[in-house]
Amino acid sequence: MDVSGTSATDENTTRSAVIKATARQLLVKLGAGGLSLDAVAGGSGLAVTDVEAVFPSRDDLLTALVIDAYNESAAAMEQADQAARATDGSAGARLLAVTRALRKWSFDNSAEFTLIYGSPVPGYHAPQDTVPPASRTPAVLAGIVRSALEAGELTPPRRAVPGPPLLLPEAVGLFGGAPEAPFSDLVERGIVLWSNLIGLLVFQVFSRTHDSVRDEAAYFDFAIAVAAEGIGLTVPLDATTHTD
Repeated sequence: MDVSGTSATDENTTRSAVIKATARQLLVKLGAGGLSLDAVAGGSGLAVTDVEAVFPSRDDLLTALVIDAYNESAAAMEQADQAARATDGSAGARLLAVTRALRKWSFDNSAEFTLIYGSPVPGYHAPQDTVPPASRTPAVLAGIVRSALEAGELTPPRRAVPGPPLLLPEAVGLFGGAPEAPFSDLVERGIVLWSNLIGLLVFQVFSRTHDSVRDEAAYFDFAIAVAAEGIGLTVPLDATTHTD
């Protein structure tokens, strides 16, 4: 066994954790646009060369933070889904549980939420490495919608999306293929649900609804229930409690 190699790997892992923890603190103070390796080095007590040995550029560090944010937020949803399946088990209850979990993570980690769902960072272009982590959130929603379809929990839509399919094959593939009529446009509707969820979180995390809504947690639940109606799913609001 190469002890020196193992030691170096452990040291690199520890240093990476310190750098990312410092970078997260700086995200709160400076925003992603103000993040730099020099600032991270100063905040962590490391030399700039030590930071560069782990993350050669600011973009490499941002990518690591983006990947962590997507993975951590998706993990919160996946854990909530597992818990919901062990209790109520209905697709509507599962949907409310996972969206609440994402809401809680978003408020608890507002800087990371802003990093992945806020305005683009000037000069930064997310690489392909961020795509699989970013796909985990819609994959959770897709799994719930697919379960609802298979369990007969969906109400057929009043009208179908007109014209040819609107989505790329990759998007349909994430869902496992397009269902048969009358649910042939379910994937399109699912993406509407997903975009409504992220848009609602942007409004709430960035305080766009605080001056018009009395109870933001209750309003969030209501909005998710309304959005779920677009895919024919009923969310059981009357049997839930708020976490705020």
